[in-house]
Amino acid sequence: MLNTPEKHDKPRNARLEARVSSDQKDFFQRAASLTGRTLSELVIDSTQEAAARIVQEHEVIRLSREEQVAFVSALLAPSEPGARIGKAVRSYRQKMGP
Repeated sequence: MLNTPEKHDKPRNARLEARVSSDQKDFFQRAASLTGRTLSELVIDSTQEAAARIVQEHEVIRLSREEQVAFVSALLAPSEPGARIGKAVRSYRQKMGP
């Protein structure tokens, strides 16, 4: 699971403001009432869920089965370095010493 901030682990001392239309606020308030939450709770919970989903989409690498096999195969049996890499390593070692 992702390392997401807990909902109620620390005092809430930071403020977040957003401008919305009256219609949006009424709609959000209706949704909050239907779920038995305050408007603030609805906004915070919904934003937390959306943020966790966005972070996960950007931090988790998903591979197809074929890509998984290719990745593991490359780790277990890497190919030999090409000529350019060998030249770069030799140049680096000459400059940096043994």
